[in-house]
Amino acid sequence: MKRCQQWILGLGAAILGIGALSSQPAFAQAAYGSYIGVGPAFGVAGGGDDAGRPASAVIAVRYKLLETPISLRTQAFIFGGTAAVVPTVSYDVPLNWQTDIYIGAGYSFSNGQDASPVGNRNGFAIQPGVDYVLPSGNTVIFGNAVIAFDAYRDGGGTAVSLQGGVGLRF
Repeated sequence: MKRCQQWILGLGAAILGIGALSSQPAFAQAAYGSYIGVGPAFGVAGGGDDAGRPASAVIAVRYKLLETPISLRTQAFIFGGTAAVVPTVSYDVPLNWQTDIYIGAGYSFSNGQDASPVGNRNGFAIQPGVDYVLPSGNTVIFGNAVIAFDAYRDGGGTAVSLQGGVGLRF
């Protein structure tokens, strides 16, 4: 279990640019609280002829399973050319009482011909990210990436989107 946590910490640091993390496991409890948030989303990489790099709004939902380091998450990409929904299950690693990094796996569902930030084809997706709860409040700042594989109807390819925003815990 300790090796798995170290690997996830290393992957999160590499993807998110968090910097050098201690090799000691975190002793803090995961930041409790589910949330719903909104923010911008930007496609930063794409692979098919119809790839583009579209932008949209994102609605992010986290449902924290109590007493476990597991969360159910959903990202809904709206107000772009195509809507997409990416539900994932994540493994959360607490860095301190307010901050979790996580890695999730799920599926990207797209409903249109035009590319969304995560493509225009359904497929497997991974989601690394970070949640930060502001002290003494219910406000969450979140940031993550969604990497959708075989995401484009014309030519396949991998779509990568970055999103972040502000949420309220419930």
